[in-house]
Amino acid sequence: MLDSSAPIGIFDSGIGGMTVASAVTRLLPQENTIYFGDTAHLPYGDKSTAAIQAYSIKICNMLLQQNCKLILIACNSASAAAYELVKEYVGSKARVMNVIDPVVDYIKEHYDGKTIGLIGTKQTVLSNVYKKKVDALGKNINLKSLATPLLAPMIEEGFFDNNISESIIASYLSDQSISSIEALILGCTHYPLIKNQISNFYGEKVEILDTSEIVARSLKAWLEQHYLVNEKGSGKRQFYVSDYTLSFEQSTNIFFGRQIQLEHYPLWE
Repeated sequence: MLDSSAPIGIFDSGIGGMTVASAVTRLLPQENTIYFGDTAHLPYGDKSTAAIQAYSIKICNMLLQQNCKLILIACNSASAAAYELVKEYVGSKARVMNVIDPVVDYIKEHYDGKTIGLIGTKQTVLSNVYKKKVDALGKNINLKSLATPLLAPMIEEGFFDNNISESIIASYLSDQSISSIEALILGCTHYPLIKNQISNFYGEKVEILDTSEIVARSLKAWLEQHYLVNEKGSGKRQFYVSDYTLSFEQSTNIFFGRQIQLEHYPLWE
């Protein structure tokens, strides 16, 4: 039996999953959360499936030691490569959520017969996981995908909301393989940080699907459904990284409006 007062564990290769962590804490301020950024191995998008699976299991082990009631894989690459394995590994000790299924459920409800785009890392796009899941809906949805490998490292390095990021974003979004779309899935948890620039590129013509908000709502609904909402929690936030850097600590300002104390937790020692 899971304990409603136990924390929610959230992990990503680096900074991107904080868009999801931030959305979760806004929606569920009393929940205690533990965030793990695997900064020693970022980005996951260009790693092999086997490597991502190994990192994910190590991180889940650490989150299980902290008695997390729910583990959210806040990374599309890890959701594509490691979700099934992690779910099997965790078993009944905690619920495991990914960031792909809630988005597919949202698409099912709102985009019957429409053409939508997806941008993400090479790992996410080449895994074809979104296409398989969307096709399986039987809703006649045409999904057009494009790997945008420069975006996550660009964001990790703090290059967003400037001319450099604008040029790279415009170059990717002008690609013919994602032309004539009605909505765009931000298929990487880093991308909500450049949502405004993406919106500016399309004007009002394309709806931008902020996956962090969709995932947070899905997580809240699951906790409510299983009577696992922490009504009396203190909203304690803990942040761990596998490789400490000052720039990463300073970047936490962007998500939580204050600098956060990071704890160094090396995965392989």
